Amino acid sequence: MANGFTKDGGIQDQIDATVIDAINRARSHLHQNHNDTEYCLECGELIPHARRAIRPGVELCVECQELEDARLKSASGFNRRASKDSQLR
Repeated sequence: MANGFTKDGGIQDQIDATVIDAINRARSHLHQNHNDTEYCLECGELIPHARRAIRPGVELCVECQELEDARLKSASGFNRRASKDSQLR
């Protein structure tokens, strides 16, 4: 199927690249060296023991983690390849 100036499968290649970028970004956050701390690195509040037990190595309290997740989500919304994958969702 011809799509203007794109090669056959070009759009799918862009979609695949976007997915691979998201996977690599998530993987980069998995193996970070985390300190075993009881206090949030952002606000300094005590991180509840239950949260630290469920998520070993956690560095942020729930409120600060939600803000960080929102910041990362907004940053990942950019379509750097000018692909149409955002229209295909």
